[in-house]
Amino acid sequence: MPTSIIAIVGRPNVGKSTLFNRFVGYRKAIVDETPGVTRDRNTHLVSINGRLVYLIDTGGYEPVLQDNLKAQILEQTILAIEEADLILLVCDGQEGINPADEEVARILRTSGKKTLLVVNKIDDFMHEKLVDDFFSLGFPEIIGISSEHKTGLDELRARVNSLLPKEVEKQEGAAPRKKEIRVAVVGKPNTGKSSLINKILGENRIIVSEVAGTTRDAIDTLIKANGRDYLFIDTAGIRKKTRVSQKLEKYSVIMALKNMERADIVILMIDAMEGIGTQDAKIAAHAYEMGRGCVIAINKWDLLEKETQTFRHFELSIKARLTFLEFAPVLSLSALTGQRLEKLFPAIDKVYENYCLRIPTAETTKIFEDAFRRQPPPLVKGKTVRMFFATQAAVCPPTFVCFVNNPEGMLPSYLRYLENQVRQTHPFEGTPIRILFKKRERRE
Repeated sequence: MPTSIIAIVGRPNVGKSTLFNRFVGYRKAIVDETPGVTRDRNTHLVSINGRLVYLIDTGGYEPVLQDNLKAQILEQTILAIEEADLILLVCDGQEGINPADEEVARILRTSGKKTLLVVNKIDDFMHEKLVDDFFSLGFPEIIGISSEHKTGLDELRARVNSLLPKEVEKQEGAAPRKKEIRVAVVGKPNTGKSSLINKILGENRIIVSEVAGTTRDAIDTLIKANGRDYLFIDTAGIRKKTRVSQKLEKYSVIMALKNMERADIVILMIDAMEGIGTQDAKIAAHAYEMGRGCVIAINKWDLLEKETQTFRHFELSIKARLTFLEFAPVLSLSALTGQRLEKLFPAIDKVYENYCLRIPTAETTKIFEDAFRRQPPPLVKGKTVRMFFATQAAVCPPTFVCFVNNPEGMLPSYLRYLENQVRQTHPFEGTPIRILFKKRERRE
């Protein structure tokens, strides 16, 4: 299912970051196991009562100078309104309502965005009566907590869960239901996303339609190229949001999350003049975690001074930084001039073919049997881990289930070994693969 996004907003010093840390500290292991996410102090994948959500902390963008305060708060709040499914508006219960609180509340009320007002610093029963004062901000959903003393947090998690969009059947692993390939162009600001979209739309004159997307104000564009349909996600949003994202670069991650949720294939744009950076790695990690097919496009190639091995060196540097995307094809192009743009659609087609590829059970079992025979997994408490059979349970991305007598013996290093063995037989270029283990006893 699409992962919901929660944004924590409010003026400085009301406890936003402390609240954020309380959420992140809850089921911390989930955060640690997500590639790239733990390195982003403002965007974390967390579990709230068993439900995974992306939590955005706007506290990291608070200004130092007071004369910039109002503009910065407004900018943060507007961005949060645009991207999040639920807003947590945090106020200081002890200090009471001030004009900055009222301004943020006014914007949220006007937007109609679902908002939970969190009155923080309610440290003892004497402060509880202060919560009622905040009803004047115009929100029916209010809760008093103390982030510092961890009181009211269980109730807050329950309230958050009740306000999020209802969970729907998980889409990952389902066969494609529509004939078009859904493509999201993602990347940090100034990598050329809008230029690429404009070039693609300009050179593919047969535009079937512009379709309202499932996210707010998203306009998708359905085009034909080489006799195939491609749905480019949120083309209008990419053009519109680029200017905003340049001001607050970290919000480009939020934009990418929304678009990748609905995509089959992700085109990750890298600026050839800057190389691979931290923000690129964060967006790439989200694409991998979501199980999306991926094409890495090195843009602005026409501006780079090149030698014979320039592309090879660039490709190796990307693969060294994005080790979890070693399987992704890398293209060099120029969105501005159209250089090598003709290679993009064949790459998308190939990745999508692998994304939907299914291997028969007999062949899958043989691949895993051979891998176990060549290099058996480590012993568990002195006992051998045995494999009975393996099958491909799903596509999009390809997902394999291996039945063994003791799944605890499947360490991450051995999982990587098995993935490499699968890719030696079927490279699955451009798509992640998932390998799961289930316990099965030997039948007498």
